[in-house]
Amino acid sequence: MGKVSLGVNMEFVRHEDKSFEWGVKKAAQLGYEYVEPMVHWGRELLSEAGYFHSVSMLDDPLRIKRACRQYKIKCSGLSAHCPLIKPEISTEYLKQAIRFAAECDAPVVNTDEGPKPAWTTEEEDYMLMKYVLHEAAAAAEPRGILIGIEPHQQYSKHPDGLDRIAGLVRSKAIGINFDMGNSYLSGQDPIKWLRHVLSRLVHLHAKDISVQQSDAERGKVTGTPVGCACGDGVIDWKKTIDICKKARRDIVFSVECGTVAQAEKSIKHLKALL
Repeated sequence: MGKVSLGVNMEFVRHEDKSFEWGVKKAAQLGYEYVEPMVHWGRELLSEAGYFHSVSMLDDPLRIKRACRQYKIKCSGLSAHCPLIKPEISTEYLKQAIRFAAECDAPVVNTDEGPKPAWTTEEEDYMLMKYVLHEAAAAAEPRGILIGIEPHQQYSKHPDGLDRIAGLVRSKAIGINFDMGNSYLSGQDPIKWLRHVLSRLVHLHAKDISVQQSDAERGKVTGTPVGCACGDGVIDWKKTIDICKKARRDIVFSVECGTVAQAEKSIKHLKALL
C-alpha cells in the first residue's frame, strides 16, 4: 500500500517576486515535506534576478539539492512541462530535465502533450509523441527516473486519450502524474479517473477548483495553471487520499495553488484528513 505525503508545486510563490530558494524556505516553514520545482531551458531575466522561482537547467542541479538540504525538505519531482507533440522542443528539453532530475534527487519528471501544431493530424501527433517518449524513456530508465504524463491538453483530457499517450512506449519509466483539477475541468469524474490510473500513478497534482471557476469553465477547458486552496473547492480530498493509499508506490500530493495563503490553507486541510 502507498504512503501519502504532502508537497507543494513552486507555483505557490509565483506572485511573490522571490527566488527559488526563498520559495523552498517558505514551503518548509508551512510544514510541507516536499517541493516540486519548475525548470526551464536557457536564461530569463526574472529568475536570474531572483524575482521568479523557476530554475534554469543551465544552472548546476546541485543548486536544488543544496536548497532542499538547507531547509530539510525533499523534491517530489520536477515540473518540466514541454509539448510532446513538438519534438523540436521537447526531445532535448525532456532528456535534459531527466538528467537534471537524477542529479538533484527528483524522482519524477512531469510533462504533458502540449498544444498541437496547426498542421498535423491526430495520427501524426501520436507518432511525434511516440518518438519523444522513446527518447525520454531511454534517458530515464538507466537513471531510475519516472516520467509522469499529466492530463492537461487536447488528447489527455479524457481517460482514453491519456491511456493512449502513456501506452505509446512500453517502459517501466512511464507513468501518470494525475491532476485532480484538470481532470475535473475537462468534464470528467476525477475520482473515477484516479481509480482507473491508480496502478500507473507516480505523482499527483493536488489542485482544487473553486465553485466559481467550475461554473465558468468546466467542460470548456482542458486544464488550468493553478487552483484554489485545497478544501475550498469541489474536489473530494478524503476520497482522493483513501484511493492513493492503495497505490503500488508512495505518492506525493503536490499542491498546485497560486498564493502562499492558499498553500498554508491547503496543508492544514490535507493534514487533517491524513
